[in-house]
Amino acid sequence: MIREKYVTFSLHAENYQQAKEQLENRAADIADHFKRMGSSTRLLSGIERLSLLQGIMRPNEEMNFSYDWLLAEDDLTTKDFISPSSYNWHPEHDDSRAVYRDRYQFGDKIGKTMYLRGIAPEMKNGLFSMLSELPFDHVITMHVDAMDQAEAVQEIEKKLAYMHKEEYDAIAKARERNMPASIAVSYDLKSKMHHTEQMMDDITTKNQKIFKVCILIHTYGDSNAQLDERVRRICSTVQQQTCRFDSILYEQRNAMNSMLPLGKKWLGLERTLETVSTAIYVPFTTQELFQPGGLYEGINARSKNLILCNRKLLPAPAGMVLGMTGYGKSFSVMQMVTNIMLRWPDDDIVLIDPEQEYTHLVTAMGGVVIDISASSSSHINPMDITEDYGDDEDPIRLKSQFLQNFCQLILHSSELSPQERTFIDVAAGLTYQRYMANPKREEMPTLHEFYRNLALQGEEAKPLLTALKLYVSGSMDLFAHQTNVNVQNHCICFNTVKLGKSMQSIGMLTVLDQVWNRITRNRVLGRRTWVFTDEFQQLLGNKDCTDFYFQLSSRARKWGAILTSITQHVRSVLDNEDARRMLSDCGYIKLLNQSPDDANDLARLLHISNEEKRYIENAEVGSGLLIVSKTVVPFNNDFPKGTELFRLMDTSPNRKS
Repeated sequence: MIREKYVTFSLHAENYQQAKEQLENRAADIADHFKRMGSSTRLLSGIERLSLLQGIMRPNEEMNFSYDWLLAEDDLTTKDFISPSSYNWHPEHDDSRAVYRDRYQFGDKIGKTMYLRGIAPEMKNGLFSMLSELPFDHVITMHVDAMDQAEAVQEIEKKLAYMHKEEYDAIAKARERNMPASIAVSYDLKSKMHHTEQMMDDITTKNQKIFKVCILIHTYGDSNAQLDERVRRICSTVQQQTCRFDSILYEQRNAMNSMLPLGKKWLGLERTLETVSTAIYVPFTTQELFQPGGLYEGINARSKNLILCNRKLLPAPAGMVLGMTGYGKSFSVMQMVTNIMLRWPDDDIVLIDPEQEYTHLVTAMGGVVIDISASSSSHINPMDITEDYGDDEDPIRLKSQFLQNFCQLILHSSELSPQERTFIDVAAGLTYQRYMANPKREEMPTLHEFYRNLALQGEEAKPLLTALKLYVSGSMDLFAHQTNVNVQNHCICFNTVKLGKSMQSIGMLTVLDQVWNRITRNRVLGRRTWVFTDEFQQLLGNKDCTDFYFQLSSRARKWGAILTSITQHVRSVLDNEDARRMLSDCGYIKLLNQSPDDANDLARLLHISNEEKRYIENAEVGSGLLIVSKTVVPFNNDFPKGTELFRLMDTSPNRKS
């Protein structure tokens, strides 16, 4: 079900130019008000506005129009292309003995527009939400006209004068009949007088404004019977709010025109309400996230609308998924990966999987799982490089920095000496000379060549050589070979679950370097790269890995890559300065169930209100908060369990067994 909300505003002006300037200023004011509420708006183009109107008048038909068509004949207007084939304002009754007065026929549909009668001045909110949950097409239109303050006071005084006269006349008649004055005035009149006096007090002392409000609803059916059933359901829904929709007899043409989002009302049906009472009916009370072409993220927990997010449209598309273990974190990521592969098959996906959770899904989707361990026959070469490896820099210089981090991890040193850095830099330059002269895959150097060139630096390089030898020709030589796996597949999963503790940091750094190679290659090819790093807290345990990942994330957006970091250890993110900066820079944050302390800290860091915070405390599995730019949406995601996709994405050990 799709709900669309529009604001149409109109004004009076002396000429077109003046109207244009005033409308532009008002549009900016309205957009600013929505922005302050944490929401966003955009102006519809002419084509979009026509498409909206056609969707109401010719439902289920594709919009097919170009403004160039108006040049064919001078008397053609846009109405000729978006209106139905015909209107009949007095359609025949089904038994052909009479005509309807409360509906009309447009094209092959039967439509009806009604108005809300008996609007209670203190009605509870939620009326529009209840109506919008009805499972058929309908349009709810709310006309709101602000009254001048002096004019409003004058009108209320006039109403009070009439009421007091009516009260006086009733009392006088009662006395003539020797009846007590206390029963002369009806309850209805007393209630109206009290409400009107209260309204006068609110205007003069509480800065309330007065509005003329008219609420209309339109629906249609393929037959009179279907229309009547839909009208019955509408009327039944509003009865729960002690009000009702009434038919508009003989004026269906004016009612239909008033229902359209044109900013003009052709009916005299309206009710006088104050600011507070009017605000109850305003439907812009729940933030929505519905981006065209976006991926499904769940159902809005408040409005029950679909949540569609297109991270490619975000100025900062990097993201984080945070949640306690067992609450659907990995499932949510796998659903995202699946959606990307199905929606954008030309995009590439790289997963870093330290817990072997994504293997079945990646394999089923035709991807490649690369096992990285001392016993694996799969190898990735940390010396791999592309001509575009550098970010508008010398690629060798950037690779030299990587090799310095690599050697620092091997030495278990907090910092290399300037002399050691120089040795590594010189050796790196020598190692890549032949490849850069002839950049073919078979010419790619390995750690063996780097080791030999490092040995040329003299006796003082011996401590480096001693530490490196174990990883070149010793028992930990898994990174000393040419890459022998398909790293060009559209979906790659680096499985590091069997990587020993002693090789964890070196392995992660090598994987991240492969990710960077993939990003730089795809940038040249014009392909998007999605990178998912699960168990993100493992990277934060080593400063060199954290620094490399931080640099990668800061460059990713410019290079067409979208990073997503996933962890259940929220505290490790909050306690790490670089990770906190990455979290603050994310345009996409998915929060699942959190511990009370983590929820409080996240609320402070991300400016989450207490009302929003309750959606991540004691949340159900698959439920939480989605923060996209400044839009905060609570979501539920109940995925169908009897499906092959669920079987592939489910990580629950209970169900696996």
